[in-house]
Amino acid sequence: MPVADEKKYLRSILKRTRDSIASGLAATLSARIQASLLDADFYRSSRADATPLLLYSAIANEVATDTILDDALASGRPVYFPRLDCTRNTLSIGRVQSRADLTAGAHGILEPKTSPFDLSSMPRSIIVVPGVAFTIRGERLGRGGGHYDRLLAELPPQAIKVGLAYSFQLLDSLPQSGWDQQLNFVVTEAAIYSAPEATWRDGGVRSQGGIPR
Repeated sequence: MPVADEKKYLRSILKRTRDSIASGLAATLSARIQASLLDADFYRSSRADATPLLLYSAIANEVATDTILDDALASGRPVYFPRLDCTRNTLSIGRVQSRADLTAGAHGILEPKTSPFDLSSMPRSIIVVPGVAFTIRGERLGRGGGHYDRLLAELPPQAIKVGLAYSFQLLDSLPQSGWDQQLNFVVTEAAIYSAPEATWRDGGVRSQGGIPR
C-alpha cells in the first residue's frame, strides 16, 4: 500500500477511536498528560530562564493544553500559538499573553490575534504539537495538512519538539515520508518517551525514555 494511502487509512481509524472517547474520560486523560509534561525534567528545567513555549489549540477530542497554558503564563514564560494562513497554506506564530488573545480562526480553531512572530529567532524553545498517532521513536502522524511538519522543519536544532498523546495513539510503527519531522518526546498519561539521543543540545537536558507516570 502506498505511504499516502496507509496514512489516510490510519487517520480514519484513529480519528474515529479518538472521537468515540467520552468527554469526561478525554478530560481526565488530558489532565494526566498535561501534568506529566509539567513535571518532566525538560519542562521544569526550562522554567528558570523562561524558555518560550509554543502550544496548539486542541480540536476534536485532542489532548488539551489549557493547564500547560495556565502554568506557562503564571510563570512568566512567553507563549505562542500557531495561526493558519489560508492564502499560503502555512502556519505563522503569534504571542498569547492571556486566553483573551485567542480567537476562532480557520476551521474554528483558536488562534492568536497578534502579529506573526519569527520562531527561528528563538533557538531555545519548546514546541508542543498535536497528532493522530505517534511512536516511541518520536515519529508522528499529523492531521493531514502537513502544516506542523513544515513548521517543525524551520525550527533551530536546539528546539525541543513534544507530542501529546493518549496511550492508544502510540503505535509500534508509522508510515513515514521524507518530509515528516521527528519529535524529541512523546508524552502520554502512562509515560514519557524520548527519541534516541533526544537532548537539548546547548541545555544538556537528558532523555526521559519510558519513564512511568
